Amino acid sequence: MSKEKKRGLRRALRVLCAALLVGAIAFGGFFYWLEGPFAKRNAAAAARDILQIPAQNFEGEHIHFLNTGAGDAILLESDGHFALVDSAEDTDNPTSKASLALPGYEKYVLSYLKRVARNADGKVHLDFVLGTHAHSDHIGGFDTILLDPDVIVDKVFLKKYIPEGKNSTERGWDNEEVYQQMLDAVSTRGFTLVQDLPAEPFELGRMTITFFNTEDRKAISGGENDNSVGTLVEANGRRVFLAADMNNWSGDERRVAKQVGQVDMVKAGHHSHFGSGSVYFGAGLRPRYLVVTNTKAHLVNLSNYALFAGSEIFTTAQSGGIIAQLRVDGIRFYGIGDFDTSEEP
Repeated sequence: MSKEKKRGLRRALRVLCAALLVGAIAFGGFFYWLEGPFAKRNAAAAARDILQIPAQNFEGEHIHFLNTGAGDAILLESDGHFALVDSAEDTDNPTSKASLALPGYEKYVLSYLKRVARNADGKVHLDFVLGTHAHSDHIGGFDTILLDPDVIVDKVFLKKYIPEGKNSTERGWDNEEVYQQMLDAVSTRGFTLVQDLPAEPFELGRMTITFFNTEDRKAISGGENDNSVGTLVEANGRRVFLAADMNNWSGDERRVAKQVGQVDMVKAGHHSHFGSGSVYFGAGLRPRYLVVTNTKAHLVNLSNYALFAGSEIFTTAQSGGIIAQLRVDGIRFYGIGDFDTSEEP
C-alpha cells in the first residue's frame, strides 16, 4: 500500500472515531435531557397516588418495597403470612476491600420485620426467605436476620452459587463470602435449606407464588445477575413480577417474559440499570405500574423508556418506601413514611 493510501486510511479512521465519539456524547445527552421530564412526571404521579398511612395493621395482600438505597428487600404479606425476598446490602465487608465498604441496611430490615411482622409470641415468623442471587445488595443482610433469635423461617430458598460464572466486573466482589455467610447462618439456626428451587406454584396465605429462572447454570455474560430468580406474585386477580437483577445478556428476559405473560406491576430488574428492561421484557409483561428499587428511576436506555413510559413509576426513595396493596379493583400504593430504626424494637 502506498504512503498516500495509508495516510488517507488513517484520516478516515480518525474521522470515524470522532464521529463515533460525537454520537456517543449526543446519545448520552439525549437521555440526560429526557430524564428531567421523566422524573418530574413520576414525582407528580407519586404525590397524587401514594397514601401516607402506617406500615402495619391494615388488612389485605401487600408487597412492601423497603427503602434500602440501591438494593432489594421486599416483604410479602398475606392473611397473616410473611416472606422476605432479599435482604439488601450489609455493613460487613468480608473481603476488606474499600470499594465494598457500602452503607448497610440489615438493622433497618430486621427492625422493620419486628415492627410489621411480629406475632403475638414476640417472634417474626417467615414462611420463606428467598435470596435471588449472590450479590451483597440482595443477600448481604440475611446472615444478621437469620441469626436473630426472634426470627423463625420455615424454608430458605437459595440457588447454588457457581463461582466460575463470574464476569470480569465481579472478580473483586464478595459473592462467595456473602453466599457462605448466609449458608452458615441457615446451618446455625437449623432452618430448612432448599437449593433446588421449585418451578411449581405454591401458596403464601392468599397469594400464589411462582419462581422463574430456577435452574442452576454457569452465567454466560451477565455475571451472577444471569442467575437471578424472578418471583411472580398473584392475589385478588392482580399479577406482580419481581425481577431481581434479571437482564437480557443471556436472553433471560426474552425467555421469562414469554413464560410469565402480561402483569399489572413489575419490580424493575437490576434497579433499572443498563442491560435490564429490554424490548422483549417490556413487550411481554406490559405492566401498568413499575417499582424501581433505587434512589431514583434511572433512564438508561431507549427500550426502558419506550416500553415503560406508559407505566406509573414509583421508586423506593419516595415516601420512605412503597407498599402495594393488591386488590380486586386494582393496586393501591401507600408510603411507608419515616421509620425510626435508631433503637431495636
